[in-house]
Amino acid sequence: MSTYVIGDLQGCFTPLLKLLEQIQYDPDADSLWFAGDLINRGTECLQTLRFVSSLGAKAKVVLGNHDLHLLAVAHGFATLKRGDTLLNILQASDRDELMEWLRQQPLCHYDPDFKVIMTHAGVPPCWDIEQTLRLSREVESVLRSDQLEEFLQVMYGNKPDTWSEDLTGMDRLRAITNYLTRMRFCRADSKLDLKSKEGPATARKGYAPWFLQPSKLPQETRVVFGHWAALEGITNTPNIYALDTGCVWGGALTALRLDDNQRFSTPCNLA
Repeated sequence: MSTYVIGDLQGCFTPLLKLLEQIQYDPDADSLWFAGDLINRGTECLQTLRFVSSLGAKAKVVLGNHDLHLLAVAHGFATLKRGDTLLNILQASDRDELMEWLRQQPLCHYDPDFKVIMTHAGVPPCWDIEQTLRLSREVESVLRSDQLEEFLQVMYGNKPDTWSEDLTGMDRLRAITNYLTRMRFCRADSKLDLKSKEGPATARKGYAPWFLQPSKLPQETRVVFGHWAALEGITNTPNIYALDTGCVWGGALTALRLDDNQRFSTPCNLA
């Protein structure tokens, strides 16, 4: 019985099946966690979403920015961007069921036995575990409510870029969403730089990768996240595990076994 966390799928269903074969996944005994961005950019988005949703309670999923983008497009508050590969989902006969399943997924998952917290982009330096879970629940409750469309309509944007408990309304929800699904670089006070998207060496003056800033998380807490393919799975930071290894860009799909921190990767040459 093992638990595996898998990085960004982005519609790479065939590599996922190969990875599951490699780890000898046993659906009756093993558990799978997915670090967000289940879909988009890859060519097998519908198959991927159907498979992950079919796992039910055997899987833990957190939403990524591409997953939220799909919800926004499906509800008419965003249009498909160049490079999006979501049309097969939007035209599927089970589209409504898949969208309903997606909006029920959290932005954060914490397992006290493993002492592991999972979000798509990471945990900002200014939040502890309790705060991260509490704030993620604020967004989750809106996604699952009749306020969904109101939120999706104003979800996009880089402001506010600094966390404050005084934030209210949709500004507050947008800030929480950006921290959990889009964050890469920030300052020590958790002010975000959402424009820089390359590797750690490209940080603007005064900014650094979020996981290099002083954190409020307990030292023994492991953080697993995706989102940042330019890291190539490397953080050089104890207990911080980057799992987006760029499968959709021809890199690899990676799983981390939480029981012993062993990594497994399968090449994703999609040419």
